[in-house]
Amino acid sequence: MAMMGRRERGQGQFFYEFHLDDVVPPDHLVRKIDGVLDLGWIHKELAPYYSHTGRPSIDPELMIRMLIVGYVFAIRSEREICAQVQVNLAYRWFCGLSIEEPIPNHSCFSRARHERFRESDVLRRVFEQVVARCIAAGHVGGEAFSIDASLIRADVDKKKRVPGDTPITGPTPEDASRAVRDYLAALDAARSEEDGGGGGNGGSNKSGSGGKPPKQISRTDPQASWVARTGGEAFFAYDANYLIDNKAGIILDAEGTRANRSDEIAVTETMVARVAHRFDLKPDRLAGDTAYGAAKLLKWLVDRKIEPHVPVWDKSTRTDGKFSKAEFIFDRERNVYVCPAGKKLTHSGRIDQGRILPYRASKTDCAICTLKPKCTTAVARKLSRDIDEDVRDQVRALANTEAFQLSRRERKKVEVRFAHMKGIHKLDRLRLRGLNGAKDEVLLTATAQNLRRLAKLACRAPPRAQAASMASA
Repeated sequence: MAMMGRRERGQGQFFYEFHLDDVVPPDHLVRKIDGVLDLGWIHKELAPYYSHTGRPSIDPELMIRMLIVGYVFAIRSEREICAQVQVNLAYRWFCGLSIEEPIPNHSCFSRARHERFRESDVLRRVFEQVVARCIAAGHVGGEAFSIDASLIRADVDKKKRVPGDTPITGPTPEDASRAVRDYLAALDAARSEEDGGGGGNGGSNKSGSGGKPPKQISRTDPQASWVARTGGEAFFAYDANYLIDNKAGIILDAEGTRANRSDEIAVTETMVARVAHRFDLKPDRLAGDTAYGAAKLLKWLVDRKIEPHVPVWDKSTRTDGKFSKAEFIFDRERNVYVCPAGKKLTHSGRIDQGRILPYRASKTDCAICTLKPKCTTAVARKLSRDIDEDVRDQVRALANTEAFQLSRRERKKVEVRFAHMKGIHKLDRLRLRGLNGAKDEVLLTATAQNLRRLAKLACRAPPRAQAASMASA
């Protein structure tokens, strides 16, 4: 017992010599990220959005660094980010805070995000700066891209919903939540565009170009989409859309959208065009799943000399034992389809829905045809041909090429990014509400993923150095 050590609890020292840099390990992730992250441009970029009078604001670079800490280390609330930076010395070092400096209040982030950050689009600028570093470091090939989307649950109680054709009732727009105000503003903008400047949403839930109302609307976050899958649970969600480079899986663009197929297709065009504009990158091929096999998108890609390595979206195969469309031969010179009995299906010249060309057989031919029981129960057989069917046939021919199969294998890298997004960064449910909130969270998560990837690749020894070290060993 006499040899047992015991700390003396006398009066503490008056003076300490302490350096944060000495206590952060050399191999800590924050050091690696700090080595590849440059935010020195932020103050100049945001200067027009700050007043020249009044009290000094919280340093925007500090807030961005704290947000990066939160999304890199899966800290899922700004209140918790502040609490962790308060006690974690490595986080303080990364944020440029001394041991004595106070931490900003968590409420500062909400105001900055909804005002200056959103007005200046600074979160996208940060993301693009990180992508530029990845390109400069040689981790982006620029030849082959992959596109995909993943559902993220919205932060709502799905029981608090109304049918899509029910007018939104409740508090006035001034008293409504920010998510509801954003939704009403989007309806107003869509109606104004449709009516050529008309105003007021009139409580209608339709949006733009006479679109059908959704099946269900969340009263908490009306912009979230009601997703009902066969055999699965229905829920409200948004889509996280990623465009990646296949060389090292770097995310070249990211966008949060409403969870529907038409938005996924539209945002693909937006992201490919934005990457070409921002970084002067245009791929030779783009890989995606069947959701991206719509003729309109395929035509858009082919027109820009980008090979769509995408399965064509095709619902013409019959499962009832009747002849499918593939068993009819298209005669391009005569602009007719020839059925298995050798009869013609002709086009009347009409175009349905702006892009569908209907072809129809003769009633007389079908009435006496011995194959009719295997063809149709209608008076005459009908077929539809897309106005860009030639492009669809061209893309179908690519499916058997070696390059298509390579893209199919490389496309798994985007699925890995989504697995990390939900498993490592914990973005399986959004914290912010509204479409703008979804956009912010998807962009910040993609930034964090690229930073982790860049830090890992930057610390990896070059192939020659690895070979030399193995030889010497």
